[in-house]
Amino acid sequence: MIEEKTALIAMSGGVDSSVAAYLMLKDGYKCMGTTMRLYCSDDAETKVSNTCCSLEDIQDAMEVAFSLDMPYKLLDFTLDFEEKIIKKFVQIYEAGGTPNPCIDCNRYMKFRKLLDFAHENHLKYMVTGHYARIEKNESTGRYELKKALDPSKDQSYVLYTMSQAELEHTKFPLGEMTKDDTRKLAEEQGLVTARKHDSQDICFVPDGDYVRFMEEYRGKPYKEGDFLDQDGNLLGKHRGAVRYTIGQRKGLGLAMGKPVYVFDKDMEKNTVSVGDEELLFSRELIAFDMNWISIPDLQESIHVKAKTRYRQVEQPCVVMPLEDGKVKIIFDEPQRGIAPGQAVVIYDGDVVVGGGTILSK
Repeated sequence: MIEEKTALIAMSGGVDSSVAAYLMLKDGYKCMGTTMRLYCSDDAETKVSNTCCSLEDIQDAMEVAFSLDMPYKLLDFTLDFEEKIIKKFVQIYEAGGTPNPCIDCNRYMKFRKLLDFAHENHLKYMVTGHYARIEKNESTGRYELKKALDPSKDQSYVLYTMSQAELEHTKFPLGEMTKDDTRKLAEEQGLVTARKHDSQDICFVPDGDYVRFMEEYRGKPYKEGDFLDQDGNLLGKHRGAVRYTIGQRKGLGLAMGKPVYVFDKDMEKNTVSVGDEELLFSRELIAFDMNWISIPDLQESIHVKAKTRYRQVEQPCVVMPLEDGKVKIIFDEPQRGIAPGQAVVIYDGDVVVGGGTILSK
């Protein structure tokens, strides 16, 4: 039988998960800390400060667990991570999309693998340092994912894939705190991570050069192709379509006499189309692989808000159900840089209604 006040703390080696662990222990929970080892490289011994999951992070997580007198276990999920996250990352770029591996990591690794491990070890909850909130709506009987009270740190966008079962067995102790509050508490408790910088880069691409990583992963270079204008006229040569993302302006190497932006790519023909900024704007998109949270499913059109990028402010829109579980979203105003492969997350106030992957615009 699983005790009520037991929890597995997912420790990234950062200040947020360290404070989450402290708060759960303070609240009387019996806790175990764990870190997922997800990626190994030839540079594994190199200190990398802008990513999660480095050796430095593992060491910091272990030190925090020790200082809190909490048992700790390192879990090796490198094979699963390569299959579920890295391979998909490369495939989406090669198909012309823009992947979001952090969302996939939450979906397939953190809230699936770790919850399974928690239950195998008779721990009722899994705890992370995300800035978001979980509440049960007594009128609907559904668990709801809500924005953090600190809008500048809200991470609900990257958590939209969570299921009802995952929400029921997950806690976010930092959901009502600010980042300053978190760091202050970490300093007061003498945690080694108190002043550690937040991770920013993709853990398996620590230098930010994702194309170099993909070429090494595939064992081949990406071929150059044609830059085209809006009418299909040749403008010059590019260094491989995977290097360019929708909305990109810098690094194109084109002398056009005015700023131009990537607005489309044809991966089969290996062409990249550039033009005026106005070509980046669209009012509509189609999304698939939808996950609904506050509702069981979408049966009719709803007037809500949605965003297509992590830092974007949600925009008013209509969400319409289509066949095969897809949805069509029509924004009240044109949106800039809608990119296939990225997530669109739907909100009703501070409640996440659901979300999915952008298929087309």
